[in-house]
Amino acid sequence: MAEQDPQVAPGQDRSEGDTWVDFMKRDSREVPDFLIEESYEYRGSEPIPAERYTSEEFARLERERMWPYVWQFAAREEDLPEPGDYIVHEIAGRSWLVVRQEDGSVRAMHNVCLHRGRKLRTEDGSAPDGFTCPFHAFSWNKDGSFNKAPCQWDFPHLKDKNLDLPDAEVGHWQGYIFIREEKGGPSLEEYLAPLPDHFKRWRHDECVTVMRVAKEVPANWKVTAEAFMEAWHTVVTHPQLLPFTGDCNGAYWTYGDHVNVNLVPFGVMSPHVAEGQGEQWIVDEFIKYNGRSSDNYDPDADPMAIEVPEGKTAREALGDRMREVYTEQTGYDHSHATDAEVLDALVYNVFPNFAPWGGYMPNIVYRWYPGKTPDTCVMEVRVLARVKKGEPKPAGAPLKYLTIDQKWTEAPELGGLGEVFEQDMDNLPYVQEGLKVHKTGEVQLGNYQEIRLRQFQDTMMKYIDGELGGAAPGKNA
Repeated sequence: MAEQDPQVAPGQDRSEGDTWVDFMKRDSREVPDFLIEESYEYRGSEPIPAERYTSEEFARLERERMWPYVWQFAAREEDLPEPGDYIVHEIAGRSWLVVRQEDGSVRAMHNVCLHRGRKLRTEDGSAPDGFTCPFHAFSWNKDGSFNKAPCQWDFPHLKDKNLDLPDAEVGHWQGYIFIREEKGGPSLEEYLAPLPDHFKRWRHDECVTVMRVAKEVPANWKVTAEAFMEAWHTVVTHPQLLPFTGDCNGAYWTYGDHVNVNLVPFGVMSPHVAEGQGEQWIVDEFIKYNGRSSDNYDPDADPMAIEVPEGKTAREALGDRMREVYTEQTGYDHSHATDAEVLDALVYNVFPNFAPWGGYMPNIVYRWYPGKTPDTCVMEVRVLARVKKGEPKPAGAPLKYLTIDQKWTEAPELGGLGEVFEQDMDNLPYVQEGLKVHKTGEVQLGNYQEIRLRQFQDTMMKYIDGELGGAAPGKNA
């Protein structure tokens, strides 16, 4: 039996004002069960050791005991439209080539020449004839099988040796391509559960990447990822969102070891706003926020610049308009879509570093991976949009990479998201610095609003301790 949160009775509201479930009960459409059925389990209130975010020794344990055993989001199908197209997937000291094959399948192989160890490729591209090492011209076919080497007379000892590139397990789900270094363990569908059931409605396989930006961040990958696992920092970090964001009305649910979700209602005023000015004001503030991201904003051309009908809430009016807009834009009927699915932040996390938004609107997808030291990481943001009904899928948008000294706002395609991310950046470097000099060495977490962080930390330690994955405690230590 799960331990009971000592501060919250069973069924007691865990928010200020209306709960997420209250909003779902008032939705203008029938809400799917998974958006209304709570999945919360108290996980204790013990502190997290600060050294998990700062220690090179702990980073080494992650590389050895966690990263090889987890399913990692590596690419989208549209990143590899033609046979021979490949991406270089580098994470936690490993480098992989993820390559489209002639039959349409995808293979992943070690991106290292088996002669002298040079990386075969350093950036994404196309290799219809396979991969030849730029150092001594050892070559491999695009499926990773060994092709040939010059001066083979000098390598008689390699004649009977398997020189195929070591490969990784590959899995596909709704247009996403995953790899797992060590084969075996739960299937991708089992690992992602209950994501496949939830996302059946939202059909990310009908979407393509229309925007992709990555940035080096001066903070540990876990510090950065955890900043996107809760919404209640909005009150001080993103105050411009409060007029139309129910930051502390959201739900925080966990599923098993690998999946969790934060459900945040939009089109409602934060309980932290002391003096609101009515339903139309909520919509106007929403429009003002969207307009700030463009120097050429024209409110008359904004499909969301609406008047709230008498007797309706801002949330209902925005939901009605968004259903119309998405139907017009995609050619798919959205009349059945709930207000939540066209309006709200339905932010899922899959351990360790994959975070797709649900719903029918253009979907944000986050990914975080470690940098060269525990004090840096890379955060990647994609935006997916549904291809218009009947039209062919285009190739995915290319990656724009921002260095550690650049700002998210230097990627204007992000719109208002760039400003929001920059506000997060105002915190993260100082979190990292603070953790390194932390007097008590303990990070304290809330029992509910930070339950996703708690689950993330619990699961990570299961891998580190050998309860999950297969790396026995003490192995390679």
